[in-house]
Amino acid sequence: MNKAVYIATSEHNSGKSIITLGLMSILIGKTAKVGYFRPIIEDFDDGKIDNHIETVISHFGLDIAFEDAYAITKSKLIKKKNKGKIGEVLDLIIEKYKKLEEQFDFVLVEGTSFSGEGTVIELDMNVLIAKNLGIPTIIVGSGVGKTLEELIDSLYLAYDSFKVKEVEVLAVIANKVQSENIKLVTNGLKGSLPKEVLVNAIPIISSLNHPTIKEIVDELDAKVLFGCAFLNNEIGNFSVGAMQLRNYLLHLKENALVITPGDRADIILGALQANESANYPSIAGIVLTGNIVPEESILKLIEGLTSIVPIISVEAGTYRITNSIGNIKSKIYADNTVKIETSINTFEKYVDVDDLSAKLSAFEVEGMTPKMFQYNLVKRARKHRKHIVLPEGNDERIIIAASRLLTMDVVDITIIGDKKQIETKVAELGLAFDFSKVAIVNPRESEHYDDYADTYYQLRKNKNVSITMARDLMEDVSYFGTMMVYKGDADGMVSGAAHTTQHTILPALQFIKTKPDAGIVSSIFFMCLEDRVSVFGDCAINPNPTAEQLAEIAISSADSSMAFGIEPKIAMLSYSSGTSGKGDEVDKVRQATQIVREKRPDLKIEGPIQYDAAVDMTIGKSKMPNSEVAGQASVLIFPDLNTGNNTYKAVQRETGALAIGPMLQGLNKPVNDLSRGCTVDDIINTVVITAIQAQGL
Repeated sequence: MNKAVYIATSEHNSGKSIITLGLMSILIGKTAKVGYFRPIIEDFDDGKIDNHIETVISHFGLDIAFEDAYAITKSKLIKKKNKGKIGEVLDLIIEKYKKLEEQFDFVLVEGTSFSGEGTVIELDMNVLIAKNLGIPTIIVGSGVGKTLEELIDSLYLAYDSFKVKEVEVLAVIANKVQSENIKLVTNGLKGSLPKEVLVNAIPIISSLNHPTIKEIVDELDAKVLFGCAFLNNEIGNFSVGAMQLRNYLLHLKENALVITPGDRADIILGALQANESANYPSIAGIVLTGNIVPEESILKLIEGLTSIVPIISVEAGTYRITNSIGNIKSKIYADNTVKIETSINTFEKYVDVDDLSAKLSAFEVEGMTPKMFQYNLVKRARKHRKHIVLPEGNDERIIIAASRLLTMDVVDITIIGDKKQIETKVAELGLAFDFSKVAIVNPRESEHYDDYADTYYQLRKNKNVSITMARDLMEDVSYFGTMMVYKGDADGMVSGAAHTTQHTILPALQFIKTKPDAGIVSSIFFMCLEDRVSVFGDCAINPNPTAEQLAEIAISSADSSMAFGIEPKIAMLSYSSGTSGKGDEVDKVRQATQIVREKRPDLKIEGPIQYDAAVDMTIGKSKMPNSEVAGQASVLIFPDLNTGNNTYKAVQRETGALAIGPMLQGLNKPVNDLSRGCTVDDIINTVVITAIQAQGL
């Protein structure tokens, strides 16, 4: 079963609490452990907590601490956005959600409420969050103040906002619809939305829109004089008791809130008496304005009544208080079990619960966003900690990356270099660097130097390598670092920030060597695009692979893709698609594709195919309508190094994609090469994927 669902709206006061409470009630009955998460919440005062979270956790008895049930407040979100740090917000949301996902069988995620500052960014944020959490969405909209056409258009636009980012929409629910229009709205939405989207409409439930005396007390900071036990009384309407009592009684309606100055004893007592009389409507409560409390004799009289309603006192005058009460929007809160039960019953009555449950069970996540990918990388690396050696300790990027990796606490690190020089550089850069947690090794001074040199000599003496040559080579940081990996003193190596690819890879080819089933060493990049992660290979190692080598690169890349949680759909790229192209290069790709199909019939592969047909669904289905890969390729194999290297760099620069790699494939132990133009983030990401590679060996 799918692990979560995201409840989203595109407007304020849509009534999505009904959906949250109703769906939570259904899930509690079907799933052993259900969690609740709100990525973004309104700001709250010290000592208080978010009302939505308190209501859900309290009513359903969820085992979640308040701090774990949300990620960030709206004001902090806006500050982060203004500083261009939305990525940090997403990282935090994913991290907190994933903890709940591990703890619970199912997590109900509730989006923002579109109130106060920042509402213009909320729909985009909801789409972005649902996309990065990889969970399907239920969209809720309100019919209040809209024509049928406006309601359908607004819900379709919200639906389209999610679908354009490839977020699956399970259901669209029109809430607060006039009862007589339920069928009309449902049919209209079904005619506008795809048939696979579940459509329901919920009528206006007047009792859910009525505020309670408790809400009046909280909003107006009122003092409760009488009737504390009845603060959940719902207010059907309100009126001001300014006229004479005999006239005011004629204006009383059922569940009325009486607003009157505190010195109008006649109105107060008359309203209380009317509440007890069978000839007049019941009243919900009385608000005394002007900070005036009735005289002692009146208070004593009220205390002696057998039936009483809440009586509250406020400081402001009648006119101001009346306007304030008129602006109060009712909320559902933990103590008001009547409204909670009404919400649940309403949901179950008007929503196709069985169909929705079936859709939740059938949903499968397709693809992976960059944020999800990066989060999972760090999580996996941290879970089975590995030891990575960084041979280029004289490069400040390596030192900065090591500092951040220590803070992340994701791998054990050895840096090859001069310790005093590194300490000086750390001081110059002002880095937080715990030297007790990192080993710094100078090859010539290492206790392993003689053993490493002798080992290399024994491995290469038949290649005319003398012991003197071996000792000289072991002073080279790339050879020393690679020997650490070979001897098991480190699990993997990352180099290349200050050395050529050949300098990094040659030692590995000499004595770590390739796996028994690998004919060549190849490379892939994880291309983190805006909404997906694609695997590009080979973009760094093999200049002009043969058909057999190209097939091996494809198979290795598919296996690497699976190892990192990406379903492989392989596109063997060429300048033509299908059978139309002629020439040696396209024939090579066609032959390589056939070899992969014969060796690995379990893999989905298409080739030859052009890049646009491989990644664009419209073009892919137009050119190759029966293909399982066209338009949705996740592993893209380039015919030669010239094409691959230029394409990955073009995509990286023009789209702003993050390129993680290259990650080398085919070696017995992981050694990975950096570009000499790499950033600190490149180094960190490469270290993390190297650690994960080491876990599988």
